[in-house]
Amino acid sequence: MENWTQTLSTGTLLGIAAGAILLILILIIKFRVHALLTLMIASLLTAIATGLPMGSIVNDVLVKNFGGTLGSVALLVGLGAMLGRLVETSGGAQSLADALIRTFGEKRAPFALGVASLIFGFPIFFDAGLVVMLPIVFATARRMKANVLAYGMASIGAFSVMHVFLPPHPGPIAASEFYGANIGHVLLLGLPLAVITWYFSGYLLGQVLDRKFAVPVPDILSGGKQDDDPPQEPAKAGTVIGIMLIPMLLIFLNTGLATLIAEKVVSADEGWVQTLRMIGSTPIALLISVLVAMFVLGRKRGEEASALEKTVDGALGPVCSVILITGAGGMFGGVLRASGIGQALADSMGHLGIPVLLGCFLVALALRIAQGSATVALTTAAALMAPAVAAAGYSDWQLACIVLATAAGSVGVSHFNDSGFWLVGRLLDMDVPTTLKTWTVNQTLIAAIGFALSALAFSIL
Repeated sequence: MENWTQTLSTGTLLGIAAGAILLILILIIKFRVHALLTLMIASLLTAIATGLPMGSIVNDVLVKNFGGTLGSVALLVGLGAMLGRLVETSGGAQSLADALIRTFGEKRAPFALGVASLIFGFPIFFDAGLVVMLPIVFATARRMKANVLAYGMASIGAFSVMHVFLPPHPGPIAASEFYGANIGHVLLLGLPLAVITWYFSGYLLGQVLDRKFAVPVPDILSGGKQDDDPPQEPAKAGTVIGIMLIPMLLIFLNTGLATLIAEKVVSADEGWVQTLRMIGSTPIALLISVLVAMFVLGRKRGEEASALEKTVDGALGPVCSVILITGAGGMFGGVLRASGIGQALADSMGHLGIPVLLGCFLVALALRIAQGSATVALTTAAALMAPAVAAAGYSDWQLACIVLATAAGSVGVSHFNDSGFWLVGRLLDMDVPTTLKTWTVNQTLIAAIGFALSALAFSIL
């Protein structure tokens, strides 16, 4: 692979990408082929069609990208499912849902879940926040005897906007470095932009989608179908909040230290910094949270060790499909990157002679469509457009707007090559057409609103 060079033209590569996406649609929607098999077929045929070396396709491209995605997803989803199962079976999720409804009222329950997700989403990544928060979302919707989209989209949309627009998440930090933007300015502009964008693309859109699509509350993060009889002494809402805060605080510690390292406030070589960052890494933070939940929600409340082991084991089976399909989505995105499709699309967008702000948005959007990852799209687009941005001589506030515009482009039109597409669709137990009509619309609306707001701020500042 190191010595291989792509010789196909940009038009040919883009045609192959379009054909691959069409193939996925036909196999899944018309022929009802399982998503895992479909993504494997599409990945293999795309790799062959783009001329990747036959000896490298399986191990160096397919398996490598599948395994790379699983490395970040499998532990996270598995531990998150265990934590969700413990919270659910203890009655704690129901207690917290009841508390939210009492505090904010039944009609404002989706709004309350969204605000909580905005707060939790500041320090932690999208995937981690999702698997920790969704059991609470599901319990609230179940408590209201309602479908899930109004509640789910409010929470999912909140985690998404925080992850893509705000430091200390990696995409905005990397883009700020490439553009020479001040992180403080990005944070000050990004926070109101993220909240406004969430209100329309997450909260209000969730209300609309809930009326159009009847998606029942799934049982997947609770380890299967729930018992009709709740625990006689359910865990208190305060206990659940305390347990939920453990991964949030630990991960915030990690990301906060990463920000301090980037600003050269502390050294990454210090032993205490490395130790705290290890504890605050997402898998370790979730592991600690699961162990605390097992003790507080299980053993301390009198549950036998064998029953507790059965509880956490029962959480893993339903999420196996989620993990494998998410890995296959990462495989497909890896093929598009390795074949040069993503770079070809970015190059073609970068030479159109359009305004720099719009160019940054479109290049990031093109990369997002081509290879799937929002973080990769944001960082790559920023690297490609950095010379043009530097030559324009923008102010510090305008540079922050450029970062946010690029971030907006990096989140739009999520589809089959985005692991988040499969993660959200499977966790909400939605089929592919429904995921396209809900999650993809949410991500595209985030992109449109985010760009409009950043362009408005750019024109004023």
